[in-house]
Amino acid sequence: MLQIDRLLSCADNALRTLSGAYTASRACPSPASTADADLDAAQRRVSGALMRVNHVGEVCAQALYNAQSLASQDSGLRRRFELAARDETDHLAWTHRRLHELGDRTSALNPLWYAGAFGIGLLAGRLGQDMSLGFVAETEAQVELHLHSHLERLPANDHASRAIVQQMKADEARHAADARQAGAAELPAPVKLAMRLAARVMTRTAHHV
Repeated sequence: MLQIDRLLSCADNALRTLSGAYTASRACPSPASTADADLDAAQRRVSGALMRVNHVGEVCAQALYNAQSLASQDSGLRRRFELAARDETDHLAWTHRRLHELGDRTSALNPLWYAGAFGIGLLAGRLGQDMSLGFVAETEAQVELHLHSHLERLPANDHASRAIVQQMKADEARHAADARQAGAAELPAPVKLAMRLAARVMTRTAHHV
C-alpha cells in the first residue's frame, strides 16, 4: 500500500508539473513591477529564451527528485529529496510567472523532458544512496554553473529575471553542498561528461522549442 501511495504521489507531481498547477511556498525574489518597460523587444526575446530554458531545468528537477525518492528505500533520504523538490517547485513557479510577464511561453517539449529526467532519476536512485546523492551533487553543481552563465547573458536592465536566477543559483549551491555533506559519492568522469552533453542538448533545444 505504501508503494502504491508513493506511485500515486509521483503521478500527481508529474501532472501538476506539466499542467502548471503548482504554487511557490516562498515569495518570488522579483515582485511584479513596471520595470519591464525598460526592455526592448530584442531584450525580451533573450530573457524569454533563457527563462524558458530555466523553466525546463526545473521541470527536469521535479522529475529527478521524485524518481529518486520513489527508488530510495531510505526514509531519511526520501525526506531530503522532498525538501529539495519543494525549493525546485518555487523555482518552477517563479520561472513560469516570469515567462508570462515577458509574454513568452514554456517549452512545448516539457513532457519529453520530464519523462527523460524521470528515467535517469530512477536509475540513479537504484545505484544506492551514495551514488544517488552523488548524482544530485553533480547535477546541482552543473546547474549552478549554467545559471551563472545566464546571469552573464541576461540583459543588465532585466532586474526581475536576474533576481530570480540569483536566488535559484543560491538554492542549487545549497542542494549540492547538502548532498556532499550527506555522503555523496564522486561520479566517474565519463558520467559527468555524459551529463554535461545531455544538458547541452536540452538547453539548446529548449532555447527555441
